[in-house]
Amino acid sequence: MDFRLTEEQRQIYEYGGKLARSFDHKYWLAHARDNRFPAEMWQQIAADGFLGLMVPEAYGGASAGMTEMGLLMEGLADHGIPMLMLVVGPTMSLAHIAHHGSEAMKKRYLPDACAGRTQFCFAITEPGAGSNSIRIGTVAKGKGERFLLSGTKTFITGADVADYVLVVARTTPHTEVRRKTDGFTLFVVDLKAKGVSKQKVNIAIPLPDTQWTLFFDEVEVGPEDVVGEVGRGFEILFDSLNPERIILASMCCGVGRFALKQAVGYARERVVFDAPIGAHQGLQHPLAKARTAVELASLMTRKAAWTFDQGLPAGEASNMAKYSAAEAGIEALDASIQCFGGSGFTREVGIYEYYPVMRLLRTAPVNRELVLSYIGEKVMGLPRSY
Repeated sequence: MDFRLTEEQRQIYEYGGKLARSFDHKYWLAHARDNRFPAEMWQQIAADGFLGLMVPEAYGGASAGMTEMGLLMEGLADHGIPMLMLVVGPTMSLAHIAHHGSEAMKKRYLPDACAGRTQFCFAITEPGAGSNSIRIGTVAKGKGERFLLSGTKTFITGADVADYVLVVARTTPHTEVRRKTDGFTLFVVDLKAKGVSKQKVNIAIPLPDTQWTLFFDEVEVGPEDVVGEVGRGFEILFDSLNPERIILASMCCGVGRFALKQAVGYARERVVFDAPIGAHQGLQHPLAKARTAVELASLMTRKAAWTFDQGLPAGEASNMAKYSAAEAGIEALDASIQCFGGSGFTREVGIYEYYPVMRLLRTAPVNRELVLSYIGEKVMGLPRSY
């Protein structure tokens, strides 16, 4: 397994530094503090051709894979520009429409989304079904050849700026299926359609990507809106959850590096007791440990992306990447804030705001405990715990 980057991959990874010349971490922070989507930066990413990395060239994309998408996210986050909309749109929605959608669906949605003219978000989580997705209650009931979609989804990233949402629903209730994974269907839903409404979730984290609860009241959808096949959406769903873990792990690694870089710069210049504070092992060792954890997590994340791109079972590497990267990101932010001392909590330094973002990713989109249970059972062969 060769983790050396091609020239094209290196250019994708280094794009974050190029973009940061115009839209740096201060730009991101200003929008995060106001919970305001950075539309100008998003359009620049679109104009530079990066929204369609995982979409075939025939539909306006770049025909690249999960490795390249992860490198894009990691490179952006290296410069303090983590973007959750890259997760729910280009990674979880566009890529799966490209792989599983009908030809008509691909032509209808992908070129505009790759060009930044439209945006997608992704909806699976419900108030009563978070980690236990099998029990989702959003149902699309048959009405002739069409469906009426009803239910509630919550913690939906970017529903305010998105035009369409990829909705995970049941076309057969879980109480009526032979296998618990049967009866799932994915629909593309226009967020302006009759019967769709939304309410903001007031998250206490400074982010430019806001969270929403979506309500579907007998929203009419048809066969043309189905991604894949009716009743067989669980296969596609699993195809989307591993990329979600991988790209969020990439984000954690990048943000961790960004925080450590800021701390190291400060620790080399700040003099206390007649010496730079970076010379004291009480600060130097936590930073070094955190850097080691970040780089190890980055390697596992790239392994997970490579595994996914090869069409191999990616659950083991993806879950390990998500776990290790979230923990490494938290460790890096904690060590960096401690290095800055009281200044680390000021808006002028602008580093503390990244800590709750990292802490969020220990819990979401899948919490640490479920990841460890998966590794224990599926990887190590321990008895099932839930």
